[in-house]
Amino acid sequence: MSHQETILKNAFAAALAVADPNKIVPEYLGKIFPQGSEPKGRCLVVGAGKASASMATALESHADSHWPHATLEGVVLTRYGHNSPTSRIQIIEAGHPVPDQAGMDGAKEIYRLVGQLQAGDILIALISGGGSSLLTLPQAGISIDDMRKTTEVLLRSGAPIEEMNVVRKHLSAIQGGNLARLALERGARVEALLISDVTGDAPADIASGPCAPDYSTYQDALDILAKHHLGPDSIPQSVLSHLQGGVAGEVPETLKEADLQNACVSNHVIATAYKSLEAAAEYVRTQGYEPVILGDTITGEAQDVGREQAALAQQHLLTKTTKPIALISGGECTVTIPNAIKGRGGRCSEYLLSLFSASTELPNISALAADTDGIDGSEKNAGAWFAPVMRQAAREQHLIPAQYLAQHDCYGFFAQLDALVETGPTLTNVNDFRIILLDK
Repeated sequence: MSHQETILKNAFAAALAVADPNKIVPEYLGKIFPQGSEPKGRCLVVGAGKASASMATALESHADSHWPHATLEGVVLTRYGHNSPTSRIQIIEAGHPVPDQAGMDGAKEIYRLVGQLQAGDILIALISGGGSSLLTLPQAGISIDDMRKTTEVLLRSGAPIEEMNVVRKHLSAIQGGNLARLALERGARVEALLISDVTGDAPADIASGPCAPDYSTYQDALDILAKHHLGPDSIPQSVLSHLQGGVAGEVPETLKEADLQNACVSNHVIATAYKSLEAAAEYVRTQGYEPVILGDTITGEAQDVGREQAALAQQHLLTKTTKPIALISGGECTVTIPNAIKGRGGRCSEYLLSLFSASTELPNISALAADTDGIDGSEKNAGAWFAPVMRQAAREQHLIPAQYLAQHDCYGFFAQLDALVETGPTLTNVNDFRIILLDK
């Protein structure tokens, strides 16, 4: 393993470690339920997301040691392959990013259990990125097939995840604060623990905010569909009719801040992308690099962001500092794929190949980009990496970056260079991680 590869992968490992549910869930449970105020009756645990099963494992372990008088049960949904062992909380694996019947059945069971809560009970929601697709329970009149088709169309449209979730939460019986509303109607206390994978870390945006007041409206959802030219030819009529009915006041809006006056609902964001970027920065500092955190809210088309950061790297090389530099960033890019192209890879490897292609005049640049959940798009890799020696290897294999970018086959490019980052499911999820090393 080269010096650059070691630093790149260790920086990614540092970013993951600070978002490990086994570490952060017990810490926050101790703050929410300090000694003397632990749950003493029924405690229902529900959740959804790529990290939610591992959050459930951590919660069970904490409860075994600290909550001797609590009756613990629940259901948590996670993506296929992201399971974690539990004894009292049922883990259901389901489809992501396109919802399936397993997810809908699991969401129905969560809704049923929350509907049985009584005054004095505690609802703990374990929410992480991926929950928007996993926690799919359509409003009356919308089928799971219609939800699936809507999700697929939104994914292909290039709509940012925040816009996708505005639409989906207005089609959901659980999201947009509806889960908290159901618990409050029965007199229960609601505590939600959130691992954020969205820019801004707003609880309403994380897994479409099942326990958070929502800032968006039915009209916003319709405007988003119009913005991306999605109408009756691509969106099911049941979906359009429901959204239009919401605008007309025929169905209730999502939960709003005014609905929570004097309500026992708290949303705790326990891990964020920025904390992970800071952990990576601290690591590279120990390796002699000067870290520059570009932010955790960088969005846009992955290829555009790659070119922009190549130009930014060029500017940083012109500074007078004698230290090597590490540019670190997060945020979720998008990839818009034409219907005629299948594509292989994801937004991280697409960004990285764009950066690779646009930085040919920077001989001492290395970089890594990976999704912190361990899966980047359509394949099983978390992302990819490159170091200076790979440019010669690419030339020898006649690999032309522009051709792979045009076909959105960034997985194929980096696979041939043996430069994929493969972690398997990490059981956490704090958005994408990107690092560029500039050796002077």
